[in-house]
Amino acid sequence: MQSPPAPSPEAAGPSPTIDSEITWLLHRAAQRMHAATGEVAEKHGLTLRDYIVLSALVKTPGLTQGELGRALGLDKTTLMSQLDRLEHRALVVRHSAPHDRRLRIPVITDDGRALCATVADACAAVESSVLDSFGHDQVQTLRRMLFTIIGDAEDRGSCL
Repeated sequence: MQSPPAPSPEAAGPSPTIDSEITWLLHRAAQRMHAATGEVAEKHGLTLRDYIVLSALVKTPGLTQGELGRALGLDKTTLMSQLDRLEHRALVVRHSAPHDRRLRIPVITDDGRALCATVADACAAVESSVLDSFGHDQVQTLRRMLFTIIGDAEDRGSCL
């Protein structure tokens, strides 16, 4: 019995080229980084979204749940279930906001901070590996360009 022919490149879909739309290239680059860093986070028992939430709590402490959701581009339901899971694992605790007890402020625990730091180091190694063919100045230029594209406008959605 003969095995079926391998799918043609057209059957798998087009691959990006240097002339592809920037949006598509950014999307595919984000997918690659998401997959690579997601695998690293999973080796440490976190999803990539878990890691990103923990990282945001380290970098911007004191945000209310609503502010954190807006900063990450996550809707309230998604963020609440994420925080519930992290709280269940004792990586996050929630406190009432001193100025309005109806608001909750998620705070990363010492265990959460330690795990976040471990995953951050592992993700930095993956990022360095992916960007290894670029020089330091090129990576810094890429960072500045992405930062400029992102700007300071509130994000309407998430790629998490």
